[in-house]
Amino acid sequence: MKREYNIIIEKDSEGYYIGYVPELKGCHTQAKTIDELMNRMQEVIELCEEVTH
Repeated sequence: MKREYNIIIEKDSEGYYIGYVPELKGCHTQAKTIDELMNRMQEVIELCEEVTH
């Protein structure tokens, strides 16, 4: 079953987008574009889910 999570996205002073999932401890990544960030977020969420379950 696929779960849905809230993703918080911020932009740092160097122009990178930083995304994290508050519900999953340690679940975060960064990228230069929103599209790249969302792809990376999907991967990191899957990894975090594997670790927590």
